[in-house]
Amino acid sequence: MLNEKLDKLKVLFAQMEQALIAYSGGVDSTLVAKIAYDVLGTRALAVTAVSPSLLPEELEDAKVQAATIGIRHQVIETHEMENSNYTANPVNRCYFCKSELHDTLRPLANQLGYPYVVDGVNADDLHDYRPGIQAAKERGAFSPLAEVGASKLEVRQLSQQLGLPWWDKPAQPCLSSRFPYGEEITVAKLQRVGRAEIYLRKLGFSNLRVRSEGDTARIELPAEHIKDFVQNTDLQQVVSTFQELGFIYVTLDLEGYRSGKLNQVLNKQLVNIN
Repeated sequence: MLNEKLDKLKVLFAQMEQALIAYSGGVDSTLVAKIAYDVLGTRALAVTAVSPSLLPEELEDAKVQAATIGIRHQVIETHEMENSNYTANPVNRCYFCKSELHDTLRPLANQLGYPYVVDGVNADDLHDYRPGIQAAKERGAFSPLAEVGASKLEVRQLSQQLGLPWWDKPAQPCLSSRFPYGEEITVAKLQRVGRAEIYLRKLGFSNLRVRSEGDTARIELPAEHIKDFVQNTDLQQVVSTFQELGFIYVTLDLEGYRSGKLNQVLNKQLVNIN
C-alpha cells in the first residue's frame, strides 16, 4: 500500500513536467520536494516563504534539507502581518495566511514558467479545521499527498523509507498558532514566543509549544516528559528567562502537548450552538 502511494506520487509529478513546491521545511512539504526532485530534477523548485511567524531556525533547517535533497531552493518574503484580517487573529486566520502565500507563489510560478504550485497538505489535514486549505484551493494549488490519500503517519513512513533523516521531525506550525483566537498578533509577540521555544529546545526539549495569552506563557510538553522537566530543570531559571523576554506569568500545562489544542475552543462553541 505504501509503495503504491509512492508510485502514484511519482506518476503525478511526471504528468506535471514542472512544479513549484510550497516548501516550509516540515516533514510533509519536504517529502513532496524530495519526490518532485527525484522525478523532475531541475524542473522542480522549492520555495520557502519567510515572515515574522517563521522561526529563523526553521528557515535554516529548510535550507539544509533542500541542499541534502538536491532540489533548487528559493526564499521569498510574505507580508501577512500587514493584513489586519490576519493580525486580528480570527478563527480563520490561516485563510488569510495561505491567501498571502499563494498570491505570492502563483505570480512567481507564472513568471518562471511553472504551471503547478504544489503544497504538502496530507489526507489527515482534510479532516481537521484548516481554513488555509480552502485559500490554497481557490488559488489553484495542488496537494499530491492528499490526492493519493497519504496520511501523516504514511508521510513519515515514506520519508523514513526514502532515507530522509528528518522523517521524525516534530511538527512546527507558524508561531501565530501559539495565540488564542481573538488576541491580536504582533511581531513583538511572535518574537517573544519564538525566543522562549528556542530557549527550551536548547534545554533538550524538542517537541513543545509555548502558548501565549496576554502576559502568561503556558509551556506544553509531551505528557511523558513533564516529570523530567519538573524534576531536572532549573524552574526558577526558566521563569527568570521568560520574564526577561516579557512574560509575567509562566505556567506548565499538566495535560501535556497536543497538536491543535487551541481548536478545542471551536469544538466547544459548535457543541453549544448545536
